[in-house]
Amino acid sequence: MKNLIQFIFLIILAACKPDTYDIIIRQGTIYDGSGNNPYVADIGINADTLAVIGDLRQAKGKTEINAKGLAVSPGFINMLSWATESLIIDGNSQSDIRQGVTLEVFGEGWSMGPLNDKMKSDMREAMRRNPDWKYDIDWTTLGEYLESLHRRGVAPNIASFVGATTVRIHEIGHAKRPPSKEEMERMKNLVRQAMEEGALGVGSSLIYAPANYASTEELIELCKVAAQYGGMYITHMRSEGNAIFEAVQETIRIAREAGLPAEIYHLKMAGQANWWKLDSVISMIQQANRDGVKITTDMYTYTAGATGLDASMPPWVQEGGMKEWIKRIQNPAIRKQVLAEMRTPSNNWENLLLMAGGPDRVLLLDFANDSLKRFIGKTLAEVAEIHGKSPEETALDLVIADSTRVGTAYFMMSEENVKRQIALPFMSFGSDAESGATEGVFLKSNTHPRAYGNFARLLGKYVRDEQVIPLREAIRRLTSLPASNLKIQKRGWLKPGYFADVVIFDPEKIQDHATFEKPHQYSTGVVHVFVNGVQVLKNGEHTGARPGRVVRGPGWRKPE
Repeated sequence: MKNLIQFIFLIILAACKPDTYDIIIRQGTIYDGSGNNPYVADIGINADTLAVIGDLRQAKGKTEINAKGLAVSPGFINMLSWATESLIIDGNSQSDIRQGVTLEVFGEGWSMGPLNDKMKSDMREAMRRNPDWKYDIDWTTLGEYLESLHRRGVAPNIASFVGATTVRIHEIGHAKRPPSKEEMERMKNLVRQAMEEGALGVGSSLIYAPANYASTEELIELCKVAAQYGGMYITHMRSEGNAIFEAVQETIRIAREAGLPAEIYHLKMAGQANWWKLDSVISMIQQANRDGVKITTDMYTYTAGATGLDASMPPWVQEGGMKEWIKRIQNPAIRKQVLAEMRTPSNNWENLLLMAGGPDRVLLLDFANDSLKRFIGKTLAEVAEIHGKSPEETALDLVIADSTRVGTAYFMMSEENVKRQIALPFMSFGSDAESGATEGVFLKSNTHPRAYGNFARLLGKYVRDEQVIPLREAIRRLTSLPASNLKIQKRGWLKPGYFADVVIFDPEKIQDHATFEKPHQYSTGVVHVFVNGVQVLKNGEHTGARPGRVVRGPGWRKPE
């Protein structure tokens, strides 16, 4: 009898004992990622998992955070990240973590695998030209790269598409020709391997050489493989300006014939002469979706894009890679032809120098050669005046002297279009940039301010200040929308059982500060960030924790 009484007493005691969680976030305003109205509640986290959302007044947390008056949301997904190398240099991912980004998605045409010996040699040669960004290449396949990054330690989660350009270079190099039947089969096998390693799909970047040597049919064949694994196609289209209608049609055709959804990277109407085309492009995307071909888009929240001076030169001159490119533009006859094409409007290739409206709207951001770094922050027009040459000649000379494509910003877009695009319900967001820091090697060059401000700018400037879309809708587009498009499991929502990627921020204070003149400035207003249940940002400062994991696509086959 005594034992029975003790047993009952223990049961009652256990029932009365408060629940205990590793972390409790108290009284935050919950934006769960659905786009529905927010509500005030507590969140309990155990290990890497969001355990409960509700009233936890009777519960205790080993760590407790008072989020009263703050927004609590799922971690943000950066749909277009170029943190592929910056995370090797610095795994803390400061500029993105401080904006609430918990997942970096790579693979705009070029992916960090699969590599062959020649590709690795070319990468090492690029590092010799720019030794500040030197690292060991201890991988070959895309899956091995992601695992290598995970072993090094990174604060955010990481995922990647396999690059259509990468598999082309792997088998064909930089030659401007179609693949043979045998080469095409090997390219498809490389995509198959990447999908089974967890790639999200196939990515392309069709304004650049050698990517734009690929035919529509070649891309369809690669995408058919991705479709077998539930993947998607994502593309920097063949044109974002003069031939944008044809480029959108190509994207829709690839999606339809390959049988998979597609996303358009950084949707824009480049060049003032093309700004009026937005209505037609939106109509084309909406019609495709009505016809059962799923097309979504992403964007960055600025009127300038950033790439290189290669985007001011015809693709044919770049065939064969950097050495052949430089050799050609040093040849007087070829140089004369290139200069003529750089000055002539064309629908056959994307000339960003002309689309920007002139060299005074082309800003130089990055050089590998220390002797050229004095030109960082100057326009191409200013450097041309210093050299006493035409802007086109100066662009060629800078590529030769630096032996790189030269990092460049082009001011090409309309602010009105940026706002209208933000309002599109199928629009998510990507920085199209590295994730850097306000210290070390990152300060040796400038970058586009989107590297430090893309997401905070959305939530501060466009949501709070200009009220382009409601906060609940902006959070949906930063979280559940991209997670759903990518078919990522248990991320993108605040739901019990989902991974605890959580952002706590002040909607009244979140703000970008990076400018083109001074880009290395962190955004503010994000207070706390958790990745897989581990706090990586505490009271606005990085904790140094690196709990990021590899996030794999629907085709992933776990090794036996």
